[in-house]
Amino acid sequence: MAEFESKHGIVSRAPYELYMAFVDMRNFMNFLPEDKKQGVTADYDSIHATVQGFAIGVKITNRQPYSRISLADDGAPFAFTADICFDAAGGDPYKTDFHIKVDADLNFMMKMLIGSKLKDALDKAVDSLVDMSNGKYPEGFPQQPQQ
Repeated sequence: MAEFESKHGIVSRAPYELYMAFVDMRNFMNFLPEDKKQGVTADYDSIHATVQGFAIGVKITNRQPYSRISLADDGAPFAFTADICFDAAGGDPYKTDFHIKVDADLNFMMKMLIGSKLKDALDKAVDSLVDMSNGKYPEGFPQQPQQ
């Protein structure tokens, strides 16, 4: 198993707010552009999609209220688990130390090919969440999720 951990980012939201946003996989549908929603299905526990011809699924395997959500592959090109962590940030109840840990079953060649890209993607996810919590949205990202 190859281990990857994102950098830590301080999100301007309380841990319970972030946890509640991530606890239901259907919430992720709100952040997809309309042209990307085709072929994506989600329920409370899982989300499935076809990306560049590959069927990918992720399911929640454990919920620790307000501190951690554990995920596992549910039909992906390789086996993996991930923990999304929501830790209190230095005693401020309105800020969260957010980071992501991933364990992936990658052979040596796959680790060499995608290892650094996976780490970069995890860091970018943290940066994006930090930016959004501070009112900065990536270009093309909806300012408010669609209801």
